[in-house]
Amino acid sequence: MTQRPDLEVHDIAAAISFLTRLPVPVDHTRAGARALQAAWAWPLVGALLGAIAGGVGALAMQIISPTLAAGLTLGLLVLATGALHEDGLADCADGLGSGAAKERALEIMKDSRVGAFGAAALIVAIGLRWQALADFGERELILGAMATGALSRAAMLLAMWQVPPANTGGLSARAGQPKGRTVLIVAIFAFLAISPLGAPGYLAACLALIAAWIPLRVAKRKLGGQTGDVLGMVQQVTEISMLIALTAVL
Repeated sequence: MTQRPDLEVHDIAAAISFLTRLPVPVDHTRAGARALQAAWAWPLVGALLGAIAGGVGALAMQIISPTLAAGLTLGLLVLATGALHEDGLADCADGLGSGAAKERALEIMKDSRVGAFGAAALIVAIGLRWQALADFGERELILGAMATGALSRAAMLLAMWQVPPANTGGLSARAGQPKGRTVLIVAIFAFLAISPLGAPGYLAACLALIAAWIPLRVAKRKLGGQTGDVLGMVQQVTEISMLIALTAVL
């Protein structure tokens, strides 16, 4: 039986379709057969989104204030992803913040309505990202958005690799856990995306991954594993933490 290659060009289109609202032609049967093997492209999608939004923000800085340019950058990121990861953060905040037992917490997370914890989490998350982006210059805005975009998507796969899926029957449970070589490829691409920032970028990345590890452990303890919402939370915490760290080390 012929083994599928680790990298296929079509995986990039599949990753864009899965993680964003950008219209790209995708062979869904092929993408489904590849499953998590195609997740190596996740950091590339994150870096692409960062480059587009950061580039627009940097151009906007020529004519409007850094604060407004940062808000435009953030708005483009949210629009491009359809608030996919923000939704996961809000659901996790409601479910884990409720203090309920596992089954009830999972029910709360599946509820499409946003509760007080979820709303507060979204306000804080958007506010911190906005302020951090506003502190960057034009070059740092582009490179920072690319690096955080790549690392935060890589963190989702790292979370799937380290923590088994909760038995919920959701997308994460059906996907299973990625292979080590896929995780290695993802780590390499994330490393390359951060490289233009040099040592400060790698320091910020380490701090961000440590920060994301904390809520991931809480989710594992309370839910018995990770879910799609937990992965969204991991992405958001990684992105927020790295942006904050970059404002301190750059």
